Amino acid sequence: MDVILEYQWEVFIGIEVLSLVSLLLFGVVRYVFNKQKRSLSFLFLFVLLLFLEAALAIFIYRETGEFSTFQIVITIFVIYACTFGISDFKKLDRWMRLKIGNWRGTELLTEKDKYVMKKQKDPKYIAKKYRYSSMIHFLLFVIAQLIFLSYSLDSMEQAIPYLTDLSWIGTEYVEETPYSNETLYGISMVWGLVFIVDFMYSWSYTIFPSKQ
Repeated sequence: MDVILEYQWEVFIGIEVLSLVSLLLFGVVRYVFNKQKRSLSFLFLFVLLLFLEAALAIFIYRETGEFSTFQIVITIFVIYACTFGISDFKKLDRWMRLKIGNWRGTELLTEKDKYVMKKQKDPKYIAKKYRYSSMIHFLLFVIAQLIFLSYSLDSMEQAIPYLTDLSWIGTEYVEETPYSNETLYGISMVWGLVFIVDFMYSWSYTIFPSKQ
C-alpha cells in the first residue's frame, strides 16, 4: 500500500497509457482482423481502467485524509471520459476506420460517417459547437461556485467583497478565501484555470475563424 502512495502519479500515468492502448487495440482488432466480438473486450478493459482510476483516487484519499491535486486531476479525467470523451472516442473510431480502410483498400466508413466528418471540418459548425460547449461549461462553473459559496458562507452578501476584490486568489491561507476548506478552494482554483483556458480556446474559433 505504501508503494501505491509513493508512486501514485506513476500508477495513474500507467493506467492512462493502458487506456489509450486499449482503445487503439479495439480499432485494430475490430477493423484489421475483423473480430467484432473480441474487440469489445478492449472496450470493456477501457471502462474497467476508468473505474480503477476512480478507485485509486478514493484509496489515496482514505489513506491520506486529504483531497489533493491528485484527486482533482483524476476527477477531471473521469468527468471528461464520461462526457466529451464519448464524442472524442467516436472521432477516433472514424479516424481509425478511415486509415485502416485506406490501408486495406476497403470502405469502412458509412455515408453518415462521411457527412459527419465533412461537417466537422466546417469552420462555422466548429465555431458554433465550441460556443455552445463554452456556455455550458460557464453555467456549470457558476452553479458550482454558487453551491460552494452558499456552503462556506452564512449569506451570499458575504461573497460580494471577495467577488469585487480578487486579491485572495492564489493565497496559501484558506482563512483569507471565501471557501470553508482547502478541498473547495483547490477544486475552484484548478477548475477556474481550466475554465479560463477552455473559454478562450473555444471562442478563438469564433473570433479567428479558420478557412474551409
